Amino acid sequence: MQACGGTAMMGSLQQPMRVNKPAFPLKGSRFVGFPHQVKLNSVKPCRAQVEGSLVTGRPSSSVSASVLENSLVDHGLSEADPEVSSIIKKEKERQFKSLELIASENFTSRAVMEAVGSCLTNKYSEGLPGKRYYGGNEYIDELEILCQKRALAAFHLDKKKWGINVQPLSGSPANFEVYTAILNPHDRIMGLDLPHGGHLSHGFMTPKRRVSGTSIYFESMPYRLDESTGLVDYDMLEKTATLFRPKLIIAGASAYPRDFDYPRMRKIADAVGAFLMMDMAHISGLVAASVVANPFEYCDIVTTTTHKSLRGPRGGMIFFKKDPVLGVDLESAINNAVFPGLQGGPHNHTIGGLAVCLKHAQSPEFKAYQNQVVSNCRALANRLVELGYTLVSGGTDNHLVLVDLRPLGIDGARVEKILDMASITLNKNSVPGDKSALVPGGIRIGSPAMTTRGFKEKEFIAIADFIHEGVQITIDAKGLVSGSSKLQEFLKFAASSDFLLTDKVSSLCSRVEALTTQFPIPGA
Repeated sequence: MQACGGTAMMGSLQQPMRVNKPAFPLKGSRFVGFPHQVKLNSVKPCRAQVEGSLVTGRPSSSVSASVLENSLVDHGLSEADPEVSSIIKKEKERQFKSLELIASENFTSRAVMEAVGSCLTNKYSEGLPGKRYYGGNEYIDELEILCQKRALAAFHLDKKKWGINVQPLSGSPANFEVYTAILNPHDRIMGLDLPHGGHLSHGFMTPKRRVSGTSIYFESMPYRLDESTGLVDYDMLEKTATLFRPKLIIAGASAYPRDFDYPRMRKIADAVGAFLMMDMAHISGLVAASVVANPFEYCDIVTTTTHKSLRGPRGGMIFFKKDPVLGVDLESAINNAVFPGLQGGPHNHTIGGLAVCLKHAQSPEFKAYQNQVVSNCRALANRLVELGYTLVSGGTDNHLVLVDLRPLGIDGARVEKILDMASITLNKNSVPGDKSALVPGGIRIGSPAMTTRGFKEKEFIAIADFIHEGVQITIDAKGLVSGSSKLQEFLKFAASSDFLLTDKVSSLCSRVEALTTQFPIPGA
């Protein structure tokens, strides 16, 4: 006999447990009731048996129905948990009706969703392909190797020069895995300051608190923008790096609307003996489509999330040079930092979805989409300038714009609230010179998500007009809040039955939803 589990399998066959309802339909089965024992000579090889039952949804004629009846009842979500199902339906409706303008969000494809929601979520596979700590990983190995190959191909990389780890759970873990690989505790790093468009994981700290875990374990010195231009101040970066002598310089941002000068940053890194890393989380889709500058030509390490402009599942990747850099074997160091250093088993369902996404990233349609992302964002930026808004850096080269609202006497937190009430979803954001991250002076607007839904330049010009209308309502609303400049009082007033501008917000909301509901959401 060939069967899974040896003695354990025989024990389970001989002592079935009763359940109230079978997990699989038993129509057509020749078994009735609950037989106490299966004839062992009737059990066929395990793999073929499983294939039969999965394909047909019914037990094969050669296996006892009691084996299937032993399984737990397997209801669909709406039957198993109506409460969670209801919340998901409401979120789907919100996404469908809203203008999704958060620059770090996108709508992934039906194919990616199917992979992420597949049986891949069931498998544990600590380690790398061919070096697992569990058995049964032959197909997981095949999948991860495929994902690695597609990642290198999507970014036009030579496998002899570049390696890839696709196991990071997201972007911040990927970044910390790099730090763990190449730095010692208290080594020095430099990244773009958070209030100037950088990311928390690049080492943000305040005079009173080390906010990011990165700044707790490493010594962090930010570089910043030239506030007169809104562009990275490379001259000051060079001067500061010469004095601070970091071991790692990080390019990349979460709210910077321009491209990075990689040749200049490479020159600075080489002058001080530092690694150069690019966190391309926001622009990885644009990089894959070659519509922005290529960080791989100059950087030693490149990290990214996979769910933003790349349109994949919520995961992360780390690319690294194969040749040693500054005496460090990056491949070994980074792979060991991912596992066993900071993670256990990878999320195989995410890797499956990522493989699907990376295949699409090599298509002509994907490149056309990324070009449209940039074109739409420029149309939005140009219209906002026409309406009198101040944009950090004066415009955009990528997928986002950063609007400075301070000249209008309003802040991003209040505008975010009113626009949210009108089904316009974007986020408050710090702009250079801000003192508070909770009540910042700007808003960040991104084009990838609505471009995915089919918006073109015409619709993004309309978006700018909608935002302008919402800002005007916010200014009026601020004037109605008597005797208090506190944000919480404003938010409480806007949500109350006494809010006098409800009709204006409702009118804006109706026109927004009339536009958005003309465009479908992929996968939903």
